[in-house]
Amino acid sequence: MVQIHVKQSEERQFLYECPATQSVDTVIRDVVSIHSLQTRIQYLYIEGEQLSLYGPAKPHDNGEGQTPEGEDASSSSKIRGPYYNEDPSGKRTGDACNAKFAEALRRTLSEAEAYVSKNQVLQKIPLELGVLKDHVLNINGAVMICYPMGLPNYDPVQQLLCGTFKGEEPFDPDTAQLWWAGKELMRDKKLCDHTGKNEKTKIIAKLQARGRDPPPREPKLDDNGDGLYMNSSSANPKAMKSQFQGMPVIRYG
Repeated sequence: MVQIHVKQSEERQFLYECPATQSVDTVIRDVVSIHSLQTRIQYLYIEGEQLSLYGPAKPHDNGEGQTPEGEDASSSSKIRGPYYNEDPSGKRTGDACNAKFAEALRRTLSEAEAYVSKNQVLQKIPLELGVLKDHVLNINGAVMICYPMGLPNYDPVQQLLCGTFKGEEPFDPDTAQLWWAGKELMRDKKLCDHTGKNEKTKIIAKLQARGRDPPPREPKLDDNGDGLYMNSSSANPKAMKSQFQGMPVIRYG
């Protein structure tokens, strides 16, 4: 399997594996989906922890003391629940859920966050779409246990679970580009047309929106001794042999 290290930033990176004969179009669509779910889970981890501590979000104030739904944003007449915990930021109601359920939610969030962490790259563990989707479903289930009546549609956690959260502009799976070694991988080609047929090839690549300038290459780095990242010359047996003789291997973005 070819291993692609998708590196958008120091915090947003992951490994993806596929056969060398995989179409570039399929690779890009998979990578876009994984990137989207990774981003979603990272946001869920942040907002979900706040939810577990301080309850649902308050309605948005339009600047005149009224929310878009016509509620009084400054109203304090609502009866506080038994697990009330005032939010220092003032963004959430303070109506936290049962402490046991809240702890279960935080544990579920931590498991998901650990799966999408950049540490997975260091451990050489690729992300899988099915596992990512399962983590989102698990978070959704934990939230429903905490708040069986549901969350308001303006709560960031609810928006993240429903796909309506307005965060980073997502990559379009139909038009996104994948770049490696200063070149765009063309959708009408197979991956091996760019990287060679060696199934042990490992590259560093980056997603880019159509119409943007090509992303900068990763700095050239010496290999750390395990021959992890190679350019397309890795399909050449002589290049493979040089790794085991202690020669440095160059990696590109």
